[in-house]
Amino acid sequence: MLNWLGGPHTKAWQSTLGPLRTSAGMVSVRPIRLRDGQIWSDLRIRNEKSLVPWEPTGIGSWAQRHHRSQWGPLYGALKSEAKRGTVLPYVIELDGRYVGQLTVGNIQRGAVRSAWIGYWIDSDHFGGGIATAAVALGVDHCFGPIGLHRLDATVQPANLASQAVLTKVGFRNEGLLKRYMDVDSKWRDHLLFALTVEELPGTAVEALVRSGRASF
Repeated sequence: MLNWLGGPHTKAWQSTLGPLRTSAGMVSVRPIRLRDGQIWSDLRIRNEKSLVPWEPTGIGSWAQRHHRSQWGPLYGALKSEAKRGTVLPYVIELDGRYVGQLTVGNIQRGAVRSAWIGYWIDSDHFGGGIATAAVALGVDHCFGPIGLHRLDATVQPANLASQAVLTKVGFRNEGLLKRYMDVDSKWRDHLLFALTVEELPGTAVEALVRSGRASF
């Protein structure tokens, strides 16, 4: 079996993915950095209205949870999990600027070889194909060097934009998860989307390019 872990100090999660050209500009995906704290805080606080309806309920106010001081501990936790091979924490960049994040989590090995994938982008950049390109890059990294077989993504039924991103990359709807997650202080239904490596003719990026949604 392909094993990308390589011991406790693996650097596999430090790969930079892309770039891929979209109508908005050049999209790439790179590892999170400790110095990302201020831009992370600024973007998250500015995008509270667009993110709160879709993200898990947290403790404390949104501003408190996303103060710059919270980035250090979060970065440390994500980096630790990345070194253990359970998480891939990435920043989505547009023309070299931080505009969102892509995270692959709960990476499992053995007979399952699966994980979930999640993402968010700055609302000022909605509609430019950025999230779609980033997800395609992430999918190819997971099914290629990382050696996974299946990726899952959960989306609320009302989040049509996120469903469109997943569908464009090749994910299929596997059904409804009733009262799946506590979001905005209420247990919300979610749709389960999934993709396995056999379902991709070539790579997700190649399919996106063939469809005219991106170019190299």
